[in-house]
Amino acid sequence: MAKRSSSEQGFSLVEVIVATGVMSVGLLGAAAVLGMGLQRLGSSPNDVVAVQKAAEAVESVFSARDSHKLTWSQLRNAQGQSGSDGGVFLDGFKQLKLAGTDGLVNTTDDGVVETVTLPGYDQLLGTADDRVVSLANYQREITIRDIPNEPVGCGTGPDPCMLRSVTVTVTYPDGKATKSYTLTTYISSYS
Repeated sequence: MAKRSSSEQGFSLVEVIVATGVMSVGLLGAAAVLGMGLQRLGSSPNDVVAVQKAAEAVESVFSARDSHKLTWSQLRNAQGQSGSDGGVFLDGFKQLKLAGTDGLVNTTDDGVVETVTLPGYDQLLGTADDRVVSLANYQREITIRDIPNEPVGCGTGPDPCMLRSVTVTVTYPDGKATKSYTLTTYISSYS
């Protein structure tokens, strides 16, 4: 009888079971990563819209200051921190609407709910399969607050604070959940 060499013995049942278990864990991990990636890919248009609408609101505040369309005392929330700040920007979350005649968003003269055009299945804008999506489920809040110049307060005079924070928060749907994006910047009275 011929003796077999050790290189011809093959795998034992235990080795096959362990290898299958290790491979299964690796494949399940890869499937979970793929599932999360697909979920994020599906919500990415909403994320992009939220970022752009927050930036648009900040730009409208800066534009109003730079064009002198509004005075420094008007670049506030209507109620704001004191309850009667007297600015033009509405307090609280509001639907994303087209800017009114003043060219500013989140003010009293805003128009109809905004829509955006997204590419269709061909992923090209300007083709027949483009989708027009209403932003009725999106909400935006613009919060403008004084930043004191001095440790004790803003100083003296009718409008002494020369620096304000502008925080824009956009909430939007993401499947069954709601996500939010917040953009904060600072604006000075000097244009």
